[in-house]
Amino acid sequence: MANKRVLVKFSGEALAGEAGHGIDTQILKYISQEIKTLVEAGIEVGIVIGGGNIIRGVTAAQDGIIKRTSADYMGMLATVINGVAMQEACEHAGLQVRMQTAIKMEQIAEAYINRRAVRHLEKGRVVIFAAGTGNPFFTTDTAATLRAVEIGAEVIIKATKVDGVYDKDPAKYSDAVKLPVLTYEQALNDHIKVMDDTSIALAKDNKLPIIVCDMSKKGNLLDILNGNMDNCSIVK
Repeated sequence: MANKRVLVKFSGEALAGEAGHGIDTQILKYISQEIKTLVEAGIEVGIVIGGGNIIRGVTAAQDGIIKRTSADYMGMLATVINGVAMQEACEHAGLQVRMQTAIKMEQIAEAYINRRAVRHLEKGRVVIFAAGTGNPFFTTDTAATLRAVEIGAEVIIKATKVDGVYDKDPAKYSDAVKLPVLTYEQALNDHIKVMDDTSIALAKDNKLPIIVCDMSKKGNLLDILNGNMDNCSIVK
């Protein structure tokens, strides 16, 4: 196995299913099973989940009634709700899980401590990193890249609804062209929204590959980590 430790980033919207909001427990069950296949293959797994299925800070602040700082903290709390749900689903699947939050809330989860997180991973536990970076104005994409770098992950996987990166939205344009491999510079200069620019720049500085793949394809995560790159794109 080339990739011993990975960080998987899911969007909050991915948990909502067809409803478009809230949490679909069947999707939680599916994701937890996919994570389980990685753990059973001996891969150490960290997870970051967004909060867009509950609230997005940018949206909450757009009319000026709620300050952006407060709105972003609301978004961080949404990621904690999703993290608790994911923790429950993974434990239901038979996995050992720990959740760490960037904002202290001892009754719910551990505070983020890098050494403790790494130790959990070494013991085969899945670690869920919630509450973003703990700071407003930073996305969960940036939090995912930051945590991946901090725990020494070999790669970050962004699990999406498409099988890779395209030059334009494949849902809107039939002539969209898939880009199997692209550089950090391409993603930044061409404004290809693999992840936000801050997270891509951080990945570039630390030579951390970003893999974009379709989370709905069963077994795809393990296939990719076993070297099958047909159903994904990689930024490096």
